[in-house]
Amino acid sequence: MTDLLQGWGPAIARGVLTTIEVAILSLALGFAWAALGAMAQLSTNGILRRLGRAFTVIVRGTPELLIILIVYFGGAVSLTRLAKAVDPGAGFVEIPALAAGVFALSLVFGGFAAEVLRGAYLAVPKGEMEAAAAFGMSRRTAFLSIRLPLMWRYGLPGLGNNWISLIKDTSLISIVGLEELMRISAMATSVTSEPFHFYLTAAAIYFVLIAANTALVDALERRAARGERKLAQ
Repeated sequence: MTDLLQGWGPAIARGVLTTIEVAILSLALGFAWAALGAMAQLSTNGILRRLGRAFTVIVRGTPELLIILIVYFGGAVSLTRLAKAVDPGAGFVEIPALAAGVFALSLVFGGFAAEVLRGAYLAVPKGEMEAAAAFGMSRRTAFLSIRLPLMWRYGLPGLGNNWISLIKDTSLISIVGLEELMRISAMATSVTSEPFHFYLTAAAIYFVLIAANTALVDALERRAARGERKLAQ
């Protein structure tokens, strides 16, 4: 049987694994940024509120590709200057493509997800928390038992959309040399001179990843809303 991928199958498989790795690591770190951004905007401290708002506005208003380039090249220049300040004989400090890509995409996810978490927090009815206080629940218990589950239910659709966008945004980090799916596809195209074949293969793989994760998000939404469905019946 003719090899449809012309020997590039193992490389593409590694690229897919790298894409998944970048997406998961960016999601984990991005949630930390999102939580900090949301808490800052909900803070009673005016300075923190302005800082949290500035974070989301800057990240959401800057193209993802530009953020990646700033982190990769700007970060390398900044670290090099810092190293030379400590040791004048230090050489150029290069940031690993994986670390730069994960950090940049986590900022992108965090900037958008912070608004989702803030909205989910504010969407929880005040009566729910007042009822918890009336039953003698501590603030911590009320948050973990009532506010957090409701925030998860309200915020899941938006977070799911951010996650799907994050998976697609992993293709942008090919520009800094990380050999993920898009980079490998471009390499295969340059060698075989068959761009349609390999880019169509990459598109099909991205479609499968997005479809699988969309189904996962839908399942999580149904599970989060199962109590509402019982009450409606």
